[in-house]
Amino acid sequence: MRGALAGNMDVAQIVVYAFFLFFAGLIFYLRREDRREGYPLENESMGRQKARGFLLIPSPKKFLLHGGKAIFAPAFDVDPRALKAAKLAPWPGAPLEPVGDPMLAEVGPGAYALRADVTEKTHDGRDLIVPLRVATNFSLASAKENPLGMTVYGADRVSAGKIVDLWVDRGEAVPRYYEIELAADPAGRRVLLPVNFSKINFAGKWVAVEALLGSQFVNAPRTSDPEKVTMLEEEKITAYYGAGTLYATAQRAEPLI
Repeated sequence: MRGALAGNMDVAQIVVYAFFLFFAGLIFYLRREDRREGYPLENESMGRQKARGFLLIPSPKKFLLHGGKAIFAPAFDVDPRALKAAKLAPWPGAPLEPVGDPMLAEVGPGAYALRADVTEKTHDGRDLIVPLRVATNFSLASAKENPLGMTVYGADRVSAGKIVDLWVDRGEAVPRYYEIELAADPAGRRVLLPVNFSKINFAGKWVAVEALLGSQFVNAPRTSDPEKVTMLEEEKITAYYGAGTLYATAQRAEPLI
C-alpha cells in the first residue's frame, strides 16, 4: 500500500498521533504557565498555602520590567493583610460578611490587588496618568462637553463637591479620573473619581455617582502626590467606589426578594 510504513501504520496515522501529542503537550504547558500568578492556592480552613505540586506549578521565572527591575514568578508570596470579614457558615466557600465599616473592609467588591506602589509609565518614561494641568498637550474636544466646574452628587443627591481637573491616560488619550474638591472638607482636599463610576448631565451641569453617598466621598483614598497616582493607589480608589455599589447603604447588601 502506498504510504504504508510498517504493517497497518501509515504516514497519515503518524501525523495524527504526533498532532495529538503536540496538542496535549501544549495544553499542559499553558496550564502550568497560567499558574505563575495566584498559585499555589491557600487552604481556607488551615490559613496557609496548599502543597505546591512540582508537576503543575512551574519553577520561578525571571521577568525584566521597564526600568531594569526584575521580578520572579511564581513568587509564592503570602498576602500580609488581615482579613476584615467573618464567614457566615463553617464550610469552605461560605460567604463573607465585612467586619467594621464595610466600605473600608477591602472585601467583596471592595477587594483589590497589591500592585506596585509606583506610577505606571509611558514608553518614554513619563507618568502615564496625570491631570490636565500636567499633560498640557491634551485638551477637551468641545467646550459643551467640559465637566470642569460641575457639581458631583452622590446616590442620595447630596453634593460631594465640584470637579476641578481631569486626569488623562497619555497612552490611550482617554479620561480616567475626575478630580473633586470636596465641599464637606474645610481644608479643601481633593479626591479622584473614576470616570466609569460617573454619569454626566451636560444640560444640567452636574455629575451623578450612584456608588457612593454624598458624605462618603470624604473617605475615598487619596494620592500621596497631588499630580501622580500609583498603581496601588489606583487599586484602592477603584475598590472604594466598588465597595459602595454593595455597601454604601445597608439596603444594598440585603436580598432583592
